[in-house]
Amino acid sequence: MTRTLVTDAPRALAFLVSQQAFIEPTVYRAQYPAIRYPRLVPVDTAAPEWVPTVTYFSVDRVGQATWVHGAAADVPKVELTRRQHETAVAMAGIGYGYDLEELGKAQLLGMNLDADKADAARLASEEFIDQVALMGDPAKGFSGLLNHPGVTVGSAAATGTDGSTAWARKTPEQILADVNGQLIGIFTGSNTVEMADTLLLPYEQMLGIGLRRLDGISPLTLLDWIRHHNVYTLETGQELTVYGVRALETAGTGGSARLVAYRRDPSVLKLWLPMPFRFFPAWQTGPWRFEVPGAFRLGGLDIRRPAACRYLDGI
Repeated sequence: MTRTLVTDAPRALAFLVSQQAFIEPTVYRAQYPAIRYPRLVPVDTAAPEWVPTVTYFSVDRVGQATWVHGAAADVPKVELTRRQHETAVAMAGIGYGYDLEELGKAQLLGMNLDADKADAARLASEEFIDQVALMGDPAKGFSGLLNHPGVTVGSAAATGTDGSTAWARKTPEQILADVNGQLIGIFTGSNTVEMADTLLLPYEQMLGIGLRRLDGISPLTLLDWIRHHNVYTLETGQELTVYGVRALETAGTGGSARLVAYRRDPSVLKLWLPMPFRFFPAWQTGPWRFEVPGAFRLGGLDIRRPAACRYLDGI
């Protein structure tokens, strides 16, 4: 009986296929705390799975009203300028496999295959998407949320001790001035159209202001104060969202620490994911080897309105 189970490749493949129904639902439901892109950028899965590019249009209005005479024959007209944009979509893959001995032992003992390998493959796909969303991929021509060339880059004011730009050497008022400077810059730079609602900080700076009290009496930290006392909150009445993000420690010019301010809205930025990660049917790849391929199709991060984003380096 043992010999039949271990050497019968078709039966082993059938066993692996039957196990996929048990393994995969568990994996699809898994959430990974270290994966950041779902909470940082809107994700769009509406495009057809196998589309080679995603095309969208931006429309701008030209023209304005003016005073006219009641008998005038020439009335000012509004015109619309339409621009076409395209984002390429590429496929990436990761899977897992078993050899005949592993499957034979599981059959012999009446054991289900555990989900560790499938879970590891799913995690690898999420890490890949996370990296592309935040840092892009030069080989594919993708830019990320932290390094998009269309976003305005500024330098932190040298108002700290000894003319330093680093937050660790600045007062709470000086740090808040840096934050509000970015928020106001987006607001005025977009002709008062855009208002950033999200702030991304390097973890060192995030922890620094999160543990630093305003003074020796108040229980409020500098992070609490920034979230509730800033230009965005003053204008909208809503709390400013602040996240700590790895890689921002060296994302700025010359390897400096970078702050990212932006409006988290699909009209501003979007990650195209026409085909989310999924497993395909198991197949035999060698005399004693069986694999379950997985794939996903990704279009990269598309910042449609760069005026709604800003970088501040040197914090």
